[in-house]
Amino acid sequence: MEVKFITKSKDETIKLGEFISTYLFPNSVLTLTGDLGAGKTTFTKGVGKGLGIKEEINSPTFNILKCYFNKPLSLFHIDAYRLEGVAKEQKNIGLEEVIEGDGVCLIEWPMYIEDFVPLNHLNINIHLIKEDIREFVFSSDSKLFTKLLLDLKEKYHD
Repeated sequence: MEVKFITKSKDETIKLGEFISTYLFPNSVLTLTGDLGAGKTTFTKGVGKGLGIKEEINSPTFNILKCYFNKPLSLFHIDAYRLEGVAKEQKNIGLEEVIEGDGVCLIEWPMYIEDFVPLNHLNINIHLIKEDIREFVFSSDSKLFTKLLLDLKEKYHD
């Protein structure tokens, strides 16, 4: 199933992330694709806000992974951009344990660690249209995200 819609400001993108967070569960994996500056980290800020995380969420580009420990769900934010071209055995830096962990995992640039991404994930592709206007395309074949996608379609129909 696929759902598309537009946000017209950073605040709308953050609110969308908050909305999505209400459907997440332990071991949720969301992949975020889109060009640099498309809004992946802004969306992640919204998810974190919805999960009740008080820390400032920023891009883990230089760290690869940032952990935000929280009850009932922690947030693990991976930016795999710097892992492009790195051999699989060299990527064994603990990402698998985080992705398979009991929190929510958001992965930017998942194509660079696709061997670690589970089949049951929610893909979010973000297209920057202009300035703060973005098109989000949510898709998943997993039954775990069916209710989320149906409610998202109803709430944000295009």
